[in-house]
Amino acid sequence: MTTSAELGMPPFSPDLPAAPQPAGTTTPVTFDSLGLPRQLVRALDRQGITTPFEIQQATVPDALAGRDVLGRGQTGSGKTLAFGLPLLARIAAGERARPRHPRALVLVPTRELAMQVNDALLPLGKAVGVFLKTAVGGVPYDRQIDALRRGVEVVVATPGRLADLIDRGVCQLDDVEVTVLDEADQMADMGFLPEVTELLAKTPADAQRLLFSATLDGDVDALVRRFMTDPVTHSTAPPTAAVSTMDHHLLLIPPQEKFPVTASIAARQGRTIVFARTQLGVDRLVTQLAAVGVRAGGLHGGKTQRMRTRTLAEFREGRTNVLVATDVAARGIHVDGVSLVLHVDPPKDPKDYLHRAGRTARAGEAGAVATLVLPKQRRTTLAMLEKAGVEPAQSRVRVGDPVLAELTGAREPSGVPVREEPEQQPRRGSRPGGPRRFGDRPVGERRYADHGHRGERRFAEQAPGDRRYHDNPRGDRRFGSDRGGRSEGWNRSEGWNTHDRPRDDRRGTGGRPRARSY
Repeated sequence: MTTSAELGMPPFSPDLPAAPQPAGTTTPVTFDSLGLPRQLVRALDRQGITTPFEIQQATVPDALAGRDVLGRGQTGSGKTLAFGLPLLARIAAGERARPRHPRALVLVPTRELAMQVNDALLPLGKAVGVFLKTAVGGVPYDRQIDALRRGVEVVVATPGRLADLIDRGVCQLDDVEVTVLDEADQMADMGFLPEVTELLAKTPADAQRLLFSATLDGDVDALVRRFMTDPVTHSTAPPTAAVSTMDHHLLLIPPQEKFPVTASIAARQGRTIVFARTQLGVDRLVTQLAAVGVRAGGLHGGKTQRMRTRTLAEFREGRTNVLVATDVAARGIHVDGVSLVLHVDPPKDPKDYLHRAGRTARAGEAGAVATLVLPKQRRTTLAMLEKAGVEPAQSRVRVGDPVLAELTGAREPSGVPVREEPEQQPRRGSRPGGPRRFGDRPVGERRYADHGHRGERRFAEQAPGDRRYHDNPRGDRRFGSDRGGRSEGWNRSEGWNTHDRPRDDRRGTGGRPRARSY
């Protein structure tokens, strides 16, 4: 672990004063002037990050001084580095983590956001000798467990998977010095508040807490009152400030024009995120767009983590220009260059609108938000937008209208169907992270008995009398089933044939060996 002296900063102390903020001077604020260690500043410079955003200027000095911090800034304002930089600085100045005892914890609501935070902080952590690991659902346990057993300083986790790892005895929060809640209001909205409360209660009472979110209201107050000590609040923008950096359009359409208008907008040049209300709606729209020549990726909670990761990577890398998503992508996901957000289904909550819209016009870039509205939706949608602080320009449009092209860049799709790539299922016994390990599933989900021989694929919870043909997928092949020269009595794991064994050592009429215990 890098020492404080090597980092160019004094030993960490909660009583350190905050770095002085320049006042009345034209000298630009730099990461170095915020009090960050030189190695972190150099690592940022290598990435071309030289000037801190407003939220970073406001919160980093207090976080470095050990204060509990409440940070609110508009989406895309740089909250990840606002909590990540002081967290890495503090952890780098201490000792290596003990096995199973991380020293810092970052809780986020979604897998995608966890991976995004990890990707942003991983190169900075390497620069100061701090190891990070994600702990999220939908992926194997084995790598996460191995990392925790070796000792990892920072865990970026979703609440459910972290609670599961703690229950398995492979993670303890006794050594946690810094806890970060990112997008805390979304965790409350998604029903994670009881799990988050339980996890925070397992961390030391005197640990530093940093809470960052686009909004600080509702159930988040309960967490603040219980777990934060004299927090300093930095609010760099009101909740509706993000809407001022984008153009908002309410497109009034007849019902029969909904898909043609959607397809023409999706066929535009530029990167577009399309929001639908349901998972079924996302899948149906992706298929319909492919049929008219628009390649799009679908993102929702019903897809495997492998597919979600691949879809998001293809969108980020420009292999697809259209991402169709449910609200799973509305919070925290950052993709550069999204120039239009299209609401095929208008959100019902103003907060959802703001977070969906926040996928464009990030960090000062330009962007537009368009909402398709049927006649019967007009009144409720306008009321929702008023609560969100948005005054959209209203236009009546049909497919092919010049005004539609002017507002959104819509153009006619090619009409050449896109060949869809089906999701590839993992082969039996395989997992995305490597070979199957029985620790990859909770006990209640295991299909087979927990012993080490793949050849004896006994169902763990099935009565012996109900297991006559399960090893033969083509029906009754107990006699004469010659697979590669092996008869039905062949046991692959031990290499013996049941016909060579005494009759009293067989079970039932199927000639199978008696179950063994290992």
